[in-house]
Amino acid sequence: MSTLLRLATAGSVDDGKSTLVGRLLHDSKSVMSDQLEKIASPGDLALLTDGLRAEREQGITIDVAYRYFATPRRRFVLADTPGHVQYTRNMVTGASTAELVVLVVDARRGVTEQTRRHAAVAALLRVPSLVLAVNKMDLVGWSEEVFASIADDLDHPGEVTAIPISALSGDNVVTPSAHMDWYTGPTVLEFLETAEAGEDLTGLPARLPVQYVIKTRGRRAYAGQLTGGILHVGERVVVQPGGHTTTVAGIDVLGEPVATAWAPQSIAVRLADDLDVSRGALISPAATAPETTRELRATVCHLHEKALTVGEKVLVKHTTRTVHAVVEEIGTGGPLGVNDIGDVVVRTASDLAVDDYAESRITGACLLIDPGDGATRSAGMISVA
Repeated sequence: MSTLLRLATAGSVDDGKSTLVGRLLHDSKSVMSDQLEKIASPGDLALLTDGLRAEREQGITIDVAYRYFATPRRRFVLADTPGHVQYTRNMVTGASTAELVVLVVDARRGVTEQTRRHAAVAALLRVPSLVLAVNKMDLVGWSEEVFASIADDLDHPGEVTAIPISALSGDNVVTPSAHMDWYTGPTVLEFLETAEAGEDLTGLPARLPVQYVIKTRGRRAYAGQLTGGILHVGERVVVQPGGHTTTVAGIDVLGEPVATAWAPQSIAVRLADDLDVSRGALISPAATAPETTRELRATVCHLHEKALTVGEKVLVKHTTRTVHAVVEEIGTGGPLGVNDIGDVVVRTASDLAVDDYAESRITGACLLIDPGDGATRSAGMISVA
């Protein structure tokens, strides 16, 4: 079975991002016949992703459009994210689970402030790989010098692969370009088909956020998805919050007993001691258990129209655990408005066992939620000092 790659696209308005996605879908033969009827010319390729009426009328991407497609070599889940500044929060949503971001740049304009903002968000979200797709090369005479200048202009801490393309004509998207013989690297699709997919979660410390308690014949098992690491029967573990230690008495996968489980399997764990364990608890090896805290430090992207202010009461959702909290500090001092990114300190009413986001994109992430209506206010990346 081919591997799955989760990717997101980003870029400034009118850089040709949706056209690139449409070209990928069209030329890889991943478009249904009824969708093909929408395309009268190459300029209509963006209609394959800009599905909302408001998007078509305004000529911009507003919402995150998720598309599934496959080639003989790989399966893909693609999130086409908005380019407009006011929809930065949507870009955060689409890129939060991505393993690769394709950042599109108009060759005539080069790297813009919004390009740098999207690159910074990708770095903040710890997206492992970035493709810089320098688009509209046909409008700069297929110039190698223009391409090289743009590729050198993007400052990014991670791995960057620059590819010169024309999404409108299809050059270097799926098929190699006949106009740029000076470029000998992969096309966009070739790179996507061969890029490394999936983080090796088994290399992380084992973490089992408890989702559900199963009670059968007087025995209790704790079900959830192993978000990291490897867990063994007989291993000494700690249950947080509370810090009670015990031993793994048994592990079931799909109802069958196993000696070892590894991320990202969904499992049910039985413990040697009868402890008070409920949804929201975290089971991890005693030797590598995270520290608990009531002072949560995080970099957040504020997603809601209602600003986030110091002193405000919120709910913090971390894996399967939700606790009451108060916003103690905001790095800028003032409130965070929609699409703002800033550092916050949140004081929780009870302990949370957290990891640094740089170590785990699952147990290092959190949400700030409005306790009144349940709306998500901010998405956070936790920092453990």
